[in-house]
Amino acid sequence: MELVTEQGMGAVTMDAVAARAGVSKPAIYRRWPTKQELVIAAAKSRIGVLSVPDLGDFRAELRVVLMARLEAYRMPGSDRLLAGLIGTAAEAGADHGQYARYTERITSETRRILERGIARGDVRPDIDVRAAATLVAAPLLFRLVGERELPDARLVDTLVDLVARAVASTP
Repeated sequence: MELVTEQGMGAVTMDAVAARAGVSKPAIYRRWPTKQELVIAAAKSRIGVLSVPDLGDFRAELRVVLMARLEAYRMPGSDRLLAGLIGTAAEAGADHGQYARYTERITSETRRILERGIARGDVRPDIDVRAAATLVAAPLLFRLVGERELPDARLVDTLVDLVARAVASTP
């Protein structure tokens, strides 16, 4: 993360990571055989797994998810890390299954709160949960990486309102 924050993804080589960590390059390769695995590990350490308690309200739970992501995305270097993560996933020879497992993990709590909302009756039962989870995940990431602007709490509030209205069981 220090290399990404200070110099960008271009500085992240196995040699540079080994030198920064004070270990041998083979030691790095034993733990992370590819750069993609190393970048995913860095992303996992920065953008952790969430566990949102049942607050009895989909909107409140959605806000918890988005505020947690906002906090992680606003940390120095997150923009470069996430752009690099997406870039390494698109490279020839990248392990698409590994990236898919990472994104499934990142969106798992959103899927869980959607399913909980369906069970409670505040989310429509016909909602495509995977599509709705993607809808939740994408805007903050695009604001950060695509638009090159730090997302903020106002954007979170807007997203909570838009998504909640889109999936609500009652108009």
